[in-house]
Amino acid sequence: MYKNGRVTIPTDETFVEGTKEIAKLWGADAVRDCDGVKLPKNPGEIADKVYNVYFVDRGNHEWAKNNPDEWQHMFVMTPYITAFGDSLTVRLMDTFYAEQVKPDFSSEALKYMEVIDRTTGEIHGSFTVDKENGKVVIEKTTPFHQYTVAFIMISLWHPVHMYNYITNGWNEPHHTMYDPYYPKTNKFIRENLKRWCDENPDCNVVRFTTFLYMFSLVYNQKGKERNVDWFGYNMAVSPKMLDDFEKKYGYKMRAEYLVDGGFYNSTHRIPSKEYKDYMEFVQDFVTETVKDLVRITHEKGKEAMMFLGDCWIGAEIFGERFKELDLDALVGSVGGGVTVRMLSDVEGVRYKEGRFLPYFFPDTFFDGNEDNAVAELNRNWITTRRAMMRNPLDRIGFGGYLSLAAKFPKFIGRAAEICDEFRYIYDTVKTQDPMSFAKVAVLNCWGKIRSWMCNMTAHELWYQQSYSYQGIYEALSGLPVDVSFINFDDVKAGKLKDYDVVINAGDAGTAWSGGEKWLDEKVITEVRKFVYNGGGFIGVGEPTAIQSNGRFFQLSDVMGVEKELGISLGEDKYNIEKHPEHFITKGIKAPIDYGEDKKNVYALDCANVIDIVISDRFIRKVNVGEVKMATNTYGKGRSFYITGLPYSAENAKMLYRAILWTAGKEDMDERSYCDNPLTEAHFYGDRYAITNNTDREQKTAFYDMNGKKREIILKPYEIKWIFE
Repeated sequence: MYKNGRVTIPTDETFVEGTKEIAKLWGADAVRDCDGVKLPKNPGEIADKVYNVYFVDRGNHEWAKNNPDEWQHMFVMTPYITAFGDSLTVRLMDTFYAEQVKPDFSSEALKYMEVIDRTTGEIHGSFTVDKENGKVVIEKTTPFHQYTVAFIMISLWHPVHMYNYITNGWNEPHHTMYDPYYPKTNKFIRENLKRWCDENPDCNVVRFTTFLYMFSLVYNQKGKERNVDWFGYNMAVSPKMLDDFEKKYGYKMRAEYLVDGGFYNSTHRIPSKEYKDYMEFVQDFVTETVKDLVRITHEKGKEAMMFLGDCWIGAEIFGERFKELDLDALVGSVGGGVTVRMLSDVEGVRYKEGRFLPYFFPDTFFDGNEDNAVAELNRNWITTRRAMMRNPLDRIGFGGYLSLAAKFPKFIGRAAEICDEFRYIYDTVKTQDPMSFAKVAVLNCWGKIRSWMCNMTAHELWYQQSYSYQGIYEALSGLPVDVSFINFDDVKAGKLKDYDVVINAGDAGTAWSGGEKWLDEKVITEVRKFVYNGGGFIGVGEPTAIQSNGRFFQLSDVMGVEKELGISLGEDKYNIEKHPEHFITKGIKAPIDYGEDKKNVYALDCANVIDIVISDRFIRKVNVGEVKMATNTYGKGRSFYITGLPYSAENAKMLYRAILWTAGKEDMDERSYCDNPLTEAHFYGDRYAITNNTDREQKTAFYDMNGKKREIILKPYEIKWIFE
């Protein structure tokens, strides 16, 4: 065993002695409770740190029952409904789960109800509300126009508690959320925290799960997810908040500004001024409230830990005001390198912790499934370890029922090995900065506030239309480069000079690609100037894309590629010859994985085509083929385009080489470098770490910082440390 510490172990009152044994084996110095269990008496006998879950806005059933006038709300919208006559009746609850929500028919809420003719986009003022039957009758409709109704719902059941309740077959009262924006609850949450701290003297770390407002998670009439956005603010709404917003900002927060035509301002949408104003409004209230809760926690002699999930809305971890919260710790679930960096790159807390997978639940820990549980643990560790080699978390831990995992001795033993390896990595990387070979800026509409959160919908779940982009950030999380996230205002402020390479990746019209932001003359000229003067540009998917000024890719001249939309077929395209041998693809032996790919991209005459697919239906040497990868020179600078980049070891290696090439740093190629994509090298000043990211033995040529080559054989999952 290397040493003790930096590990959190779950326990409950039925497994005390077993917890003590495993805690000693893992070197755990913290113990925590979990959903559905209670901490044992005297938990300090197990570990120095004792975490206890605390809910700010739910869990006190008596308060919720006695104060229904201060329950939380959300803004929702009906589906688009077509009128076939001069009136239309809309049943508001038809697509919502009656146990989760109900319409708010108070006069304060109804003044924010909004009917829109979606065929014309105009507000439709002729409607009446049938409160008794939960209906809205839209009058004076135009036949064959579509209409929607946006309105305020009252939240009846916390969606995470609801999910756990249904999944685990719980039988307990539903958790109703109460809203601290209302005066009685605002006072109550402070008094309740003081009482709770006094009643839990063994707890020295309050694990807030989380604070005030849940991310957007609404269920349909069948109890299945209807809308989800891990970043959404639509459940941070109340009539009182909307009234106060108008007083502060000078304009009314229309329903449409939040329901956004049914898109609900998902993080993929280019944020409007009104939505950013509302985010700021919520963040200001959350910040001031949480600061007070943290102060109370400290006065009671306890640390304050924020769980990154559930009710985290308004406590933006990369927001300008996050440091003001004065939190001691941040904890979150880690599914890969992206979520490691999402936690470890946060500033303003003393320590950051990751909850590893698998969760100790019966869906994984059942008889005969030990090998699968160990395999899942190894997969989780190897993907997260890549990011740890760059910027490690301060702590790791697990969740669930430890008594289940204890039945799997191989799992317990492997977890102990990982705990030791983590501690050694931490002590190395935190004392010596890892070598970085380039400064990379990811450019999108959100910038810093969505660092490591790009192209996400529901935390780190991959979606078919986004995983080809999420792979970029997973690759970046473990590459030897410095990564920043910037927005278009940063470009106009001249910040590109601080970077070697800019990455723009996403579908056309999304916040990640940028949409109409690329029509800003200042933006387009600043990026062109940056590349022309020697900067690098990497575009993935539909970068800089918006149809205007005769182009779809507004930086087609920089990238050397354009997309055919079927409106310029009369322009002949001759650049179809493939030149696969390139610095970027050197050492990549597996077929390139483009993920979901993009069709109809063609090369301008200036581009160098690395890969192109030509249908066997055509024998012509013009107007055929779809470019997959291309490079271009632009003044002193360079660009690289690829249609998609899902995560794989080969794609990570290729992205790294693309960064070096576009930055003009090919001479750094064989410096602290492994030629086998399944292995990686990191340099820490007085030592190298050579990692095997697979469950098989690997052989690689390793080059040190002087370019000296040596052959290395690595055992499965091994890190080989080589000292200077």
